Amino acid sequence: MFESAEIGSSIDKATFEAEEPALREALLEAQYELKQQARFPLIVLINGVEGAGKGETVKLLNEWMDPRLIQVSTFDIQTDEELARPPAWRYWRQLPPKGRIGVFFGNWYSQMLQGRVHGHFKDAVLDQAIDGAERLERMLCDEGALIFKFWFHLSKQQMKARLEALKDDPLHSWRISPLDWQQSKTYDKFVRYGERVLRRTSRDYAPWYVVEGVDHYYRSLTVGRILLEGLQAALANQTREPERPHAAPLVSSLDNRGLLASLDMTQALGKDDYKEQLATEQARLSGLMRDKRMRKHALIAAFEGNDAAGKGGAIRRVTGALDPRQYRIVPVAAPTEEERAQPYLWRFWRHIPARGHFTIFDRSWYGRVLVERVEGFCSQADWLRAYGEINDFEEQLTNAGVILVKFWLAIDQQTQLERFKEREQIPFKRFKITEEDWRNRDKWDDYGDAVGDMVDRTSTEIAPWTLIEANDKRFARVKVLRTINEAIEAAFARD
Repeated sequence: MFESAEIGSSIDKATFEAEEPALREALLEAQYELKQQARFPLIVLINGVEGAGKGETVKLLNEWMDPRLIQVSTFDIQTDEELARPPAWRYWRQLPPKGRIGVFFGNWYSQMLQGRVHGHFKDAVLDQAIDGAERLERMLCDEGALIFKFWFHLSKQQMKARLEALKDDPLHSWRISPLDWQQSKTYDKFVRYGERVLRRTSRDYAPWYVVEGVDHYYRSLTVGRILLEGLQAALANQTREPERPHAAPLVSSLDNRGLLASLDMTQALGKDDYKEQLATEQARLSGLMRDKRMRKHALIAAFEGNDAAGKGGAIRRVTGALDPRQYRIVPVAAPTEEERAQPYLWRFWRHIPARGHFTIFDRSWYGRVLVERVEGFCSQADWLRAYGEINDFEEQLTNAGVILVKFWLAIDQQTQLERFKEREQIPFKRFKITEEDWRNRDKWDDYGDAVGDMVDRTSTEIAPWTLIEANDKRFARVKVLRTINEAIEAAFARD
């Protein structure tokens, strides 16, 4: 895989200087067109052998293009803030918005390669990391991102010669880092595992480009041309890729029996029982959140449900048991301009809590397979693939120690109608009812089908859905609190 990058390719200075001005001008024009169109971001992953010119090339690209529209990020050593969250959080928060360029050093490939080379884990873990990188890049590309992956290469002899030359040069010896010398000793293992990674992750939507790094003129023009041609082609392509066919579209139940219709909506709590059980569960939650074992975990609760099902009231009873410094509530509405410029899940990744903290999502990432599906705000291809993306997202959270609870608060149509009319009559509740709420009642069956599909496809062992019979608000609030407490205790038991 690296044979062509070890033959000593080079060009002379005169050729470079003759081609550089036109390439530089074209790259700058393409960059400004990218900004103007603002249809997709450009993500550049920088990997390869130490000493092959990765930093020098990126520095030159910043000189050729407008550095104000380029964000260069490095991920060498995890900060305390990053260590307190799932591993992917540090990459998601640095993703460039549409119209911008993001350059990632020390990215997910660097982390997996260094970990395997230094024996921190075995091949099975490396393969899992490779699969995770593939899924992430597939999702980013499905969301419109343009990804370039560069592997800067030197042969073992070229690398040693470069290090020796720099070591003896008093003006440039500072450029040699401990990692350079370290990799010179582990070169064979690094390249062997590098070949494994490239072979399994070079795809049509995110291919690898191997660039020989021994000659800086050759290296610079090669990277510049690849970026220019790929970016120009993407800018010229104004049509979205045709939707992939789906063999078996989701359909309604043949006997017209849905999951929500099977719930026992008559369950209720008397006032006295409610007060007693509410106090018990709130005290239980308060103690669990202060337990020292919570330092290993974060807690996330996602609330979905019918309009007027009592999500806000249930959330208030949960937070009523806690110190405000322990939790954060994230209300999810229509995406902002900033959020529309990013992949769909970005707006949720940015709010993932650190260990010991609790985030409540009032509406959640399930909007894509609920309201966006039913109202036609996204294509069928988008919401169909969202099931897999959501399951992957939640698996990453739980693998990192996040306790995730998901609630669907269900009420029947008659109860909803009564609550809508009540809201219209009470002045301080009128803000809760809108014309959209009334329109949604006309799509009751469509939402029921969507909820059934959502639960069937995303209620997993690691992140199950809890369906709350919410015709009686007292019963619903206690069940929500009890479910959260049981989830925390189960996580402590697994520790």
